[in-house]
This record gives sequence, structure tokens and C-alpha cells, in this order.
Amino acid sequence: MRPSGSAQQLEARRRQAVAFLRRGKTYRWIATTLNASLSSVVRWWQEYQRKGLRGLRAHPSPGRPSLLSEQQIGGLEKHLVAGPLKAGYSTDLWKLKRIRRLIERHYGVHYTEVGVWKVLRQRLRWSCQKPERRATERDKEKIERWKRYRWPRIKKRATTWGPSGFPRRKRVPAHSQCS
Repeated sequence: MRPSGSAQQLEARRRQAVAFLRRGKTYRWIATTLNASLSSVVRWWQEYQRKGLRGLRAHPSPGRPSLLSEQQIGGLEKHLVAGPLKAGYSTDLWKLKRIRRLIERHYGVHYTEVGVWKVLRQRLRWSCQKPERRATERDKEKIERWKRYRWPRIKKRATTWGPSGFPRRKRVPAHSQCS
């Protein structure tokens, strides 16, 4: 699997590994420091020995290019930050289907919901956020009053476990017992 980072960032990492090797650092130390596999560090060194710095150059990433440009991604993020209410939806919750429609409406590009998820995760670095579920009848003032006045009284009560109705026996020292 391709590591995260742009092609230029990955090239810089390979060049840094070669620089470390030239300074006498071990393969294992470099792999740990650069968060790379040991085999990758060895492969980078072999490529450098064969082709020089040319062998470490960035390669174009495989796969189909994105349908949205960087400028469009920036615009999409602004729309998403503004919120679904501003986009005309009745609730303040983004769903993949809604984002897909937003992309189609503003940019004329068709994505599947899986494709929208990939755009959110890979291009925008967003993650799934689930809203807290709360009752619509919730009364904040009553909750605060309960927390402030009722809960401390409940909390400070004596323990409710153990035998009830019986006083605890006092331990009598051994020397004071009658024989």
C-alpha cells in the first residue's frame, strides 16, 4: 500500500534515507526514524547506487485523477463548513447523499457515495462525526438544577449496601475481654 504523503514528500523521504546512509547510519535506524520498512530503505539505497538521485525521483501516483480540482475541493470545503442548513437542508447534519448532491449541483461532477467518502477522507482529511443523541424535550435548566442541588445530596448519603437496621459492632480489644 502506498504510504500517505504527496509524491514530493515521499521523494524527500527517500533522499533523506540516502543522506543518512551516506553518513553511516544503519538501515534499521533509518527505517525506524523515517517510519519506513527495512526492505524499502534497502531498495532505495540499491536504486540510488544504480541510478543516482534520478532513481529516487517521485513517480506519478497510479489511478484515475480526481474529478475535482484543488480549487473545487477548497470551494467544497467552504460549503461543507457553512453547514447543511445554509445549503437548504432541514437538519444540521451532513450525509454522503447530501454531499453528493451538493457536488453535482455546484460542480457538475457525479460521484457515488463511496467516492464522496474517499474525497472527504483523502482530499479533505475529514472523518465521520456522529452527533450526540439528545431528546428534543430536554430542559437544560432542570438538568443543571438537578446536578447542582439533588445529585450532591444523593451522592453524599451513607452507603446503601450491607445489612440494614443493624448497628455495626464495635471491636473490643482482646485484653479487656472477661475470662
